[in-house]
Amino acid sequence: MTLPIALPLLSVERWRRCLSHRAMPVFVLLFSSSMWGLTWLPLKGFAQAGLSGPLLAMLTYGAAGLVGLPLLLRQHKVWQGQGTWLLWIALVGGWGNTAFVSAMVMGDVVRGMLLFYLAPVWSVLGGRLFLSERISTRRAQAVALSLLGAFLVVGGPQAFSTAPSAADLMAISAGLGFAGNNILARKTQSIPLCSKVVAVLIGCGITSLGMVFLLSISELVPLQWPSVSASTVLSLLVFSLFWLGLVTATWQWSVTRLEAGRSGVIAIAELLVAVLSATLLGQEHLRLFECLGGALITAAAVLEATDPHPPSTQEPT
Repeated sequence: MTLPIALPLLSVERWRRCLSHRAMPVFVLLFSSSMWGLTWLPLKGFAQAGLSGPLLAMLTYGAAGLVGLPLLLRQHKVWQGQGTWLLWIALVGGWGNTAFVSAMVMGDVVRGMLLFYLAPVWSVLGGRLFLSERISTRRAQAVALSLLGAFLVVGGPQAFSTAPSAADLMAISAGLGFAGNNILARKTQSIPLCSKVVAVLIGCGITSLGMVFLLSISELVPLQWPSVSASTVLSLLVFSLFWLGLVTATWQWSVTRLEAGRSGVIAIAELLVAVLSATLLGQEHLRLFECLGGALITAAAVLEATDPHPPSTQEPT
């Protein structure tokens, strides 16, 4: 074998070793979470172009799902016996994305992200109920710090002075959807990663389409196609096929290899990135309580990520 041919193979082998390293799912999840934390930027831009949250989710995630549909069908023989689980992944993960997009478009980014990030609590509790994952003292402390931090960021006792808005409810249900997707991804180890990713994308397209019609029937949002420019359409395609495709794939890859409770707490990096970027770029302001809450949430993520004795889990094949 000549040297020019051997070098690429060595590079591929090096990447395989890197991907098989125990810490790699953590780093991949941190990357994916950070990208999710910046997703509000293009979403707000599309909203200014006249696209509502559900319609935006349908066009972006739905388009990416249609592109990936042949891959899902090609792997039919692999997941054929687990079609019910794949359907649950599509519905739960799809709703999580639909609600997340709607929350980011409808309301305040910082408040929405904080309510969304009750997700680690749902992940830990769900991991215990459905996967029999042990809740260690360290993990319980991390969850408590996360809850206290989120409570402080939304204003402490003042958070209960007003009723939750539609955006608040969307953010909370998005957290439930993402936590449920984490648990399902971990439970269905034999379903190929590609099938899971495409299922979530298609599920988001379906749930957002249903939401568009429900809002139209209830006359809360008139069903009409907004006038958008060619550049906006091109931006939608790039965003759906590249940005969403990348972050969804890396998210699914990492949470499949990490314990549900652990992945839920580590992914708090998304919250930190969203809060900082919204403060620096979105002209939103952090008050003292919000700074203290962010510090507690960061401490919770570090406490979880540096656990020297994580519960043993089975590696996916």
